Amino acid sequence: DLKTDLNLLLECLKYQMDCPVSQKEALIAIYSICQQNSEASEYFREIGGLMFINDLAKSSAHCIVKEAALFTLGIIIESNVYCQQTLCTSALFEDLILFLSNKDSGVNLKRMSVYVILVLVSNNSNGQTYVRDTGCISLLLQLFRTTLSTSEMNLSDENTNQCYQLWSSVCSTLCACVNNPQNEDNQNICCSVFPYAKEWLESCTEPEIVRPICSFVGLTVANNTYVQKYFVSVGGLDTLAKVMVKLMHDSCMSHSNTKLAVVVTKTLDACIANDSAMGVVLTKYHTVSELLKLLSNDTLDAGEKISIILTIGHCTEVCEENQCELLQNNGLPLMIQVLTESQDEELHKAATFVLQNCKQMTEKLSLKINDNSLNVNNAEELDVQVRTRILQDYWKKAKEILHRINLIEKEHYEEKVQGGVFVDKSSEANIEASKYHEVNPANPQTYIERTHKAVHFPQLTSKLGVQVPAPSVNSSPLKNEIVNTMDPVNASTRKSEQSNIPRSVNNPQTDSGLQSHGINEKNAYVKSNSILQARLHFLSGFFFLLHLDQHSFYSKITKEEKSTSTASTSHKMADLRCLGCTAGGLSFNSKTFTKMLQSCPYQCDHHKVILEAEQRYKKELRKLAVCDNRRCATYE
Repeated sequence: DLKTDLNLLLECLKYQMDCPVSQKEALIAIYSICQQNSEASEYFREIGGLMFINDLAKSSAHCIVKEAALFTLGIIIESNVYCQQTLCTSALFEDLILFLSNKDSGVNLKRMSVYVILVLVSNNSNGQTYVRDTGCISLLLQLFRTTLSTSEMNLSDENTNQCYQLWSSVCSTLCACVNNPQNEDNQNICCSVFPYAKEWLESCTEPEIVRPICSFVGLTVANNTYVQKYFVSVGGLDTLAKVMVKLMHDSCMSHSNTKLAVVVTKTLDACIANDSAMGVVLTKYHTVSELLKLLSNDTLDAGEKISIILTIGHCTEVCEENQCELLQNNGLPLMIQVLTESQDEELHKAATFVLQNCKQMTEKLSLKINDNSLNVNNAEELDVQVRTRILQDYWKKAKEILHRINLIEKEHYEEKVQGGVFVDKSSEANIEASKYHEVNPANPQTYIERTHKAVHFPQLTSKLGVQVPAPSVNSSPLKNEIVNTMDPVNASTRKSEQSNIPRSVNNPQTDSGLQSHGINEKNAYVKSNSILQARLHFLSGFFFLLHLDQHSFYSKITKEEKSTSTASTSHKMADLRCLGCTAGGLSFNSKTFTKMLQSCPYQCDHHKVILEAEQRYKKELRKLAVCDNRRCATYE
């Protein structure tokens, strides 16, 4: 019976005052019974054992008894909240301060005292208040600064290892003083040792040092803007970024370094979470690209990926440099891949947060493009006009892709039956195309809004494994690049679906009606999958297009302008433009625009590809319409 054992052990403690070894053995037996046993700890408190051990720790002249008594107190306090409330008094904190400040106290006795402080303040706002009001927290900060030296990191040495264990316990206790519940007053006090923490990180990247410091810093700055700004002001954020770079650039990225890099990432995020503007500090260290490399590691679990993605989100929330770095390092396809491959809801939310930042960036970019002034000299004015024209061409290409996707959706979701006669889908497409060509191509904002409404990130379920190539000035339209990189099976499926025109079923109860219904369900499933992939490829290509560096983007045109005069350059550009290029301000529909291109003796590469693609599309549409007519006749 545990109660009988505890009674006997308490009596042994009382009657063995002259035998420290026996008392130590009795204390060991008591904490082995009470450890993680709330009922036993509560009973031991009720019979007066808790207060007796407390008095024994203060009055005993034997160091081994003091250490064992303090450790037993810590075990019982940790096991039972009522025992914690009983001993959480200013008197006990003052006794512990005496143990810590006494020069005769050994390292192990100090460590046991720190352990009792830890369990008293853990999940206890009263304990956090006592540790501050009694000055105990100041003594802990002093131990943080002086217990361990950067030149004494040989943990194989017994004395050094004991000092390290004390220092590590101090770090854990300081974490409990500021967190759970959050205590801003204690956070403001603890930030005074940030310069020392910074020095530790600069001089040592061993996990034994980096982990305790990152935990302490992360919890001290959490949800406290004042402390976050102070940490940045002393260079702490720079140091964390350097540690991240060092860990990522090691000759071989070991598993331990990967896990340690995640710990550093969480601390970085805590430092900028409440003020994302401070993320600009990280641009010079290319932290976003390093985080993307870390995110691609296969050994990470879902929780670690969430931490990394949230850090990327806070880095890119308001900092344009970090946003550009995200796009330049294929961050957008990686975010979409996370959405499609994982079923974790929290991971989806984190990735959507980053994608929202990308959307905001494109809106800012479009506003900047529209605000470009043309009040410059002739040479500069020509350069701006050329760049604006090319940007408008790419906006047109992006809109064409979205238009095609919307047409596919409409063709496969709408069933229009008129007495068994097939509806001419091409006429509907022409009507939609005429509406589409009336949209001002120079208005990127309208396009962004349409794209945002059309794409629903949380519902993505297919896998995206494509790297979108960077288009050049003379490249073929973006939609062709995207189609070419897609899975050929999906591409052929999509072509066949464009001609799969539904017909009416007069009697849904017949076998033919059931068969038609099954076919429609299968087509709808395949259709939804192909449309989803088309949307994903379009989204990846569109955002990749926007992040291209403008200087390198127009380098070829700039070289040509420098080698010739302004007049000759304008003349060459006019010669290479077809009727489709020069008729941008006129109103056309799909039929009249195609006829105009066919009548032109010369087509530029852009409109030539468009014309060929439309001819192939109409040819395939006619073939598939004939097949459907035959199939309809067979069913009848």
